[in-house]
Amino acid sequence: MIDAVTALFLLILYTFIYVVPFYVFSNTRPSQFRPRDAPSMIRARIRLVTVSCTICSISTLVLLAKADNDGISLVPLTKMGYIPVGIAETLKSLALTSILYAGPIFEKGFVLDEWKDWVRLRGVQTVLGSWIGWRNYVVGPVTEEVLFRSASVPLLLLSNTSVSKMILLGPIIFGLAHFHHFYEFRVTHPDTPVIVALLRSALQLGYTSLFGAYATFIYLRTGSLLSVIAVHAFCNWMGLPRIWGTVRDDQIGIHEGVGEIKRGHAFGRRKISTFLYTMAYYVLLVAGAYGWGKYLWKLTSSPNKLIEF
Repeated sequence: MIDAVTALFLLILYTFIYVVPFYVFSNTRPSQFRPRDAPSMIRARIRLVTVSCTICSISTLVLLAKADNDGISLVPLTKMGYIPVGIAETLKSLALTSILYAGPIFEKGFVLDEWKDWVRLRGVQTVLGSWIGWRNYVVGPVTEEVLFRSASVPLLLLSNTSVSKMILLGPIIFGLAHFHHFYEFRVTHPDTPVIVALLRSALQLGYTSLFGAYATFIYLRTGSLLSVIAVHAFCNWMGLPRIWGTVRDDQIGIHEGVGEIKRGHAFGRRKISTFLYTMAYYVLLVAGAYGWGKYLWKLTSSPNKLIEF
């Protein structure tokens, strides 16, 4: 058993272990001439976060093992989300998150006609063929969930932290862990006004904290590390949902050199399709939010839950 102050200290320490090494070594430190998307920097940072996550996970495992009075058992690995894997929980968590993203899925899949690429698994080729994709959709979700859920949440459980504090406190630290991107952005974009960079980082802090709360909720309800990794990767792929603006089908072209009547017809079709697509998108966005709230508890229910709500 550890107290709440010790658990909070360890969470903050884990965050420093994850972030600080980026700025210690020259090959992982960003500059105006070496952006964070440079392949060499991505590879170097992947090595660092792998070591950081290993150190933090072993530390948590040792603390859980010491607190377990049953001697050698699988209880620590269960609390860290490794056992059981939770395939069913992962599929249900992805289904729940897809409901929330009904509008964006409609825009990407139907309006922008990306469903063909989904069927052909072209996204997988993009991930495996690009260091940026590998970072955004594989390494980032895996290492962040290993650190901020698997290695951190069990410490809060060990300290008897309340459910509400676990869902709110941990994600705030998770969000603050991304605030170092403010420094990176300032270094790589020195001509951008400070206020713009601050607003950008504040927005990032907001949505990463919200996602962190959602991921912690899923983790506590399912006891599955794989579930939160999959949801994290999915959300990274979808991005932030559009909450304003119009939804357009840019495939309806209006070309120069065609007759005025044909151009007028094309313009009219685009205007009508834009209106219909936009209406459908926002209806689905609201319906998705409603459906997500309705099925939140049902689709995250699991016998492997880590705590009773």
